Amino acid sequence: MARDPDTIQREIEQARDALAATLDQLGTKASPKRLVDNAKVSAKSKLDDPKVKLALLGVGALVGLLVVRGLFR
Repeated sequence: MARDPDTIQREIEQARDALAATLDQLGTKASPKRLVDNAKVSAKSKLDDPKVKLALLGVGALVGLLVVRGLFR
């Protein structure tokens, strides 16, 4: 059963439009600027966690203590 050429052309155009939209979405998701922005937001939210702040404070104090101890030996 043969299909109408106009119908085939419309289907091709619809498929092309759908593919273009998908490629646009993928391009937006893979944008380096967007990835950097997401990483910044993620890091900031992790650093706002009180447990992480206390752990970093403890590590900083330990490093400071080791530096001071090394200077006075």
